[in-house]
Amino acid sequence: QVQLVESGGGLVQPGGSLRLSCAASGFSLDYYAIGWFRQAPGEREGVSCMRSSDGSTYYADSVKGRFTISRDNAKNTVYLQMNSLKPEDTAVYFCAAQPTYYYCSGYVTQEYHYWGQGTQVTVSS
Repeated sequence: QVQLVESGGGLVQPGGSLRLSCAASGFSLDYYAIGWFRQAPGEREGVSCMRSSDGSTYYADSVKGRFTISRDNAKNTVYLQMNSLKPEDTAVYFCAAQPTYYYCSGYVTQEYHYWGQGTQVTVSS
C-alpha cells in the first residue's frame, strides 16, 4: 500500500522550532521529488521541494532562511526543519511525492501523485 505519513506537528510559541517528518511506504523515494505544502484557510501553497537527482532545493520566499528540507533515503523519509516560527506559519502541512528525477515543483500540480494526510502546526503564544 502506497502511503505518505506526516508527523511532528504541534503547538509551538513564536520563535520556536519543529521538525516534520514524512515517511513513505509502499514505494521508494529514491526517484521521487518531494514537496512540502501547507494550507491555512484558503489555497494550499508550496513551501519547499527537493529533487532527487542532486538534492537541489526550492523554498518559498516566506520560509527562506528559516526552513530546511532534507531526506534520508535509507529511512525512506523526508524532513522539514522549521525554525524561527511565526504565527503566519500556522497551517496544516502536507508532504507529497512527484515521480520526477531532475526537477521538483514548488507548487501544487497533478504531477504530485502521492500525498500525506497532513499534520497541524500551530504557532501561538
